[in-house]
Amino acid sequence: MFAMSLGDGAELRPLEPWRAEELLSHMERGREFVGQHIKLADAVTDVDSARRWLQSYADKAAADAGGVYGIWLDGLLVGGVLFRVFDAVTGNCEIGCWLEPAAAGRGLVTRAARVLIDWALHERGMHRVEWRASSANTPSINVAKRLGMSRDGVLRESGVHRGVRQDIEIWSVLASEWDGPSPTRADLGAGHGR
Repeated sequence: MFAMSLGDGAELRPLEPWRAEELLSHMERGREFVGQHIKLADAVTDVDSARRWLQSYADKAAADAGGVYGIWLDGLLVGGVLFRVFDAVTGNCEIGCWLEPAAAGRGLVTRAARVLIDWALHERGMHRVEWRASSANTPSINVAKRLGMSRDGVLRESGVHRGVRQDIEIWSVLASEWDGPSPTRADLGAGHGR
């Protein structure tokens, strides 16, 4: 296990199935805020559903097809970042994020996403990292901008969240465009093949 400092009392750690109760408590604090745009708020409703969701990402990590990492602030789980899709064969992956409202506005997601992008591009040799967000999810789109991603386009009314069709924006960065620093630790790779 690892804990990577994000600064200001924040850490990035693997979010594993044994942390189901912690994930549920976090989601209870942030459900309304997170649920505006993220399906996770509706997927994690009790300890069993939290464990199943975390296990699905543990299974993805074991298959080198994804992974999930929590963001802790002063010892409290407040959000996370994940490889929703990780395809080492094609060199493409998609990252995503969520955060409870009490932790918003501190740059935590941007710093955590930068760690994932650095690792994917520098350690795993990925070619393209994608970021998808509802056009209505301004905070998420702003993270993509802060990360220096390019807006590839909009999939009009392609997403459905809570019964409402949404436009989904696709942002990306290519390995040749990334100016992030090379990671100093490869610990993020735990659970991902090299």
